Amino acid sequence: MAQELYTRTNQKLFFAGLALESMARAEQSQAMNAQGLVQAERESALFHLYGALLGLCHEVGGFYRLPVVPSVEQALADDALNSIAIPEVAEMLELVRQRETWLAQLLVAYADLFRPPVAKKVVKTDVTQPLIQAINLDEPEPVALSREELEGWRQSLKGLVRRFRDALSEC
Repeated sequence: MAQELYTRTNQKLFFAGLALESMARAEQSQAMNAQGLVQAERESALFHLYGALLGLCHEVGGFYRLPVVPSVEQALADDALNSIAIPEVAEMLELVRQRETWLAQLLVAYADLFRPPVAKKVVKTDVTQPLIQAINLDEPEPVALSREELEGWRQSLKGLVRRFRDALSEC
């Protein structure tokens, strides 16, 4: 039973929950490294949510006897529906195509983990301007993913897993 496809999905959802609990504790902490701990747990939760989504893709693929894919992006490639109509894949594709959905945001946030930080490029227009320019410290920082948002994604993914498993077991 431990080799069943669903065990990996369940495990990743559980690990994401543990990371979110640790993130909550780190947010309340007064330790010097609290900010680093929050960031580490945020990234850990995101990593495990992606793993759970990949596990779900493997579950669906296993039910329909599809080849195993190494990434969610490959499982949800547009040509995934060309060979066979799979309602679960079609639903996930629909969620991914709409940028405001939790699934599309999760995949973008996961991809962002692998992008290096990029400094803002400012075009210098006037050559008489000094080389050293003042910067505005009041400019807002990009907002990091909140624990609540990650937990919402986790709950949405758990709901999707339950629905898909119910539908796949009815066949």
